[in-house]
Amino acid sequence: MDQSARTATVEVVVGEADGVIPDGTSVSVYADVPAVRGLDRDLLKALRRAARAAALHGIGLRINGGWRSPARQLRLLENAIERLGSREEAARWVATPETSAHVAGQAVDVGPVAAAAWLAEHGTRYGLCRVYRNEPWHFELRPEAARYGNPPLYANPSEDPRHRRGERHTAADTSAIAADA
Repeated sequence: MDQSARTATVEVVVGEADGVIPDGTSVSVYADVPAVRGLDRDLLKALRRAARAAALHGIGLRINGGWRSPARQLRLLENAIERLGSREEAARWVATPETSAHVAGQAVDVGPVAAAAWLAEHGTRYGLCRVYRNEPWHFELRPEAARYGNPPLYANPSEDPRHRRGERHTAADTSAIAADA
């Protein structure tokens, strides 16, 4: 038997414990699931305040993506590379597990479209800001935004200096980068 026949491919299965929210579904900002529980406490508090305000305007703000395990993030990156044909193209949409704000609990993807639009317009009141021009659903906590407004958007994740440095997101990094912008 040759070496390749003896080598088995190990498929890592990711599920709800890894922060999976199934495609086409969303969860409440109050859901007791890992994707919500794993979010940074201050981010979640701001998101819940914004959701209450949005509801007063008839907008139901939901979470499509929140905290993710490194395994889940790697799976998303591998799928993007396969679908888009290169690591460079995939980097415009999906960060590595080492640099993902989702893995650090520092980012949330919201929906539906009307909720993301409402949050883009009103989110700075809660310190919630869009970060990437190509991802209108992706928000991060930038507490200084309540005072100074939304920092300039990066075209996509590959333009984010936190990704180019290959460092993991932290709340301090996010604030420092926003202040420099």
